[in-house]
Amino acid sequence: MVRQKIQIKKIDNLTARQVTFSKRRRGVFKKAQELSTLCDAEIALIVFSATGKLFHYSSSSMMQLIERHRGQAENSDKLGQPSFQLLENNGYGMLSKVLMDKTRELRQLKGEDLHELDMDELIRLEKTVMGGLNHVVEAKNDKFLKEISLLRKKESELMEENAKLKQLAEKFEVTGNGTEQSNSSECITNISHGSDTSLRLGLPFTFGR
Repeated sequence: MVRQKIQIKKIDNLTARQVTFSKRRRGVFKKAQELSTLCDAEIALIVFSATGKLFHYSSSSMMQLIERHRGQAENSDKLGQPSFQLLENNGYGMLSKVLMDKTRELRQLKGEDLHELDMDELIRLEKTVMGGLNHVVEAKNDKFLKEISLLRKKESELMEENAKLKQLAEKFEVTGNGTEQSNSSECITNISHGSDTSLRLGLPFTFGR
C-alpha cells in the first residue's frame, strides 16, 4: 500500500499540532545525534515551541558551541569588511572621476579651459558644439512655427467674430430705419386726418349777402 504524502502546512487543530511537534522534535534530535556519531560532527540544536518552551540538544557543551559560532561569525565579518570597504572606495573613486570629466566637458562646451586641448580635441569639440547649435536652432524654429500657427488661428477667430458683430449691427440698423419710417407715416396720416377734421368743422361758406 502506497503511503500518502502529507501536505506541509500549519496544522489547525491544536491537539494534533502538539502531538506532531513532540514526535518530530524527537525525530530531529535523534537524527542530529546519529549525524554527530556517524560523522564526528559537533551539533547544537535549539528549539522553541509555540508556547515558548525551550528544547535543545548538543553533541558537546552547548555554551562552547555557541561561543564557537559567535567567534566564527565575528571573524567572517572582519574578513569581509576590507573587501567591502575597498569596493566602496573604488566605486566612489570612479564616480568622482566621471563627475570631474563631465564638469570639464561642460566647461569646454561653454568655451572655458580650451588651452588644455590639442587640435584634434578642438575639432571634435567644434563638431559637438555645432551639432548642439543645430539642434537648438531647429527647436527654436519649431517653436516659432507653432507660435505663428497659434497666432494665425486666433486672428481667424477674431475676424470671424468681427464679421458676426458687423452682420448683427447691420441687422439692428435696418430694423431701426424701418421703425422710423413707420413712425413717420403714422405721423403724416395723423396730420392729414387732423386737417380734414379742421376743414369739416369750419364755418359754412355763404354767397351773396
